[in-house]
Amino acid sequence: MSDKLRPLRWAVLGFFAFLLNFPVIATLATSFKTPRELVSNAGLFVREPTLTNYGAVLQVSDRLNIYEYLTNSLIIAAIGAILPLILCFPMAYTMARRGYGRAVLLPVVINLRTLPLIIFAIPIYMMYQTLGLLDTRLGLGLILAIVNIPLTLIILVNAVDDIPIQLEEAADIDGARLTDVLFRVVLPLCRPALATTFIFGFITAWNEFLFGLMLTTQHAVPVTVGASFFFAAGGGGVQWGVAAAVIIVASLPPVVLGTVMYRQITRSLLAGAVKG
Repeated sequence: MSDKLRPLRWAVLGFFAFLLNFPVIATLATSFKTPRELVSNAGLFVREPTLTNYGAVLQVSDRLNIYEYLTNSLIIAAIGAILPLILCFPMAYTMARRGYGRAVLLPVVINLRTLPLIIFAIPIYMMYQTLGLLDTRLGLGLILAIVNIPLTLIILVNAVDDIPIQLEEAADIDGARLTDVLFRVVLPLCRPALATTFIFGFITAWNEFLFGLMLTTQHAVPVTVGASFFFAAGGGGVQWGVAAAVIIVASLPPVVLGTVMYRQITRSLLAGAVKG
């Protein structure tokens, strides 16, 4: 019976996969169309594929430089994803094993992430203007690191909770110091969770638009903001083919990262489900 239903299952899976990815497929198809075809053909099938739109995106000019925008986003997203790991790992261990701050600090930090980011826009801008951090990669990276701290902290606290405390007690009996226990016992066992938080943090930082628009003007413009400069680069309204091409190019790094590391994400998310 199951063999007979297998084609139906694949058909249903394929249908919903297509439905969920329809915006991506439509954008990809649009990026290969000429302006003339865009007017006459609104479907997904491309009659005369062209790379002209990608050529326009990859061409460097005085006003537009996709390579600079991608480099800015890469550095900013790396800061926004790595710094929370460095800060939250010892904090998560302390909360999970000692209980410090778990009753009050942890809920407060997590609930801060539920607030709209626009609330912090004006005070952050004024503070950055005073500190000279406007239009810098470091400044934008620090803000995105703060944005990623709540998710990083809750995932790492749960990861440390899942580690049997007997392993740490055995290391302590053998004379291991706290730093040895933390970095030689706990850290290796938390690698799936660390990889997951890094990927989520990187994607969140890469996709950030509000602070990128507000805190950068020229030297640290991320690709999410820089991509919008291509929409009407040729004048005469929105260049939909070029817009679609720059969106595809800007989406590639996080898509590739998530595809390469999806096993780590799955392992981390399923770790608590199979416990016990």
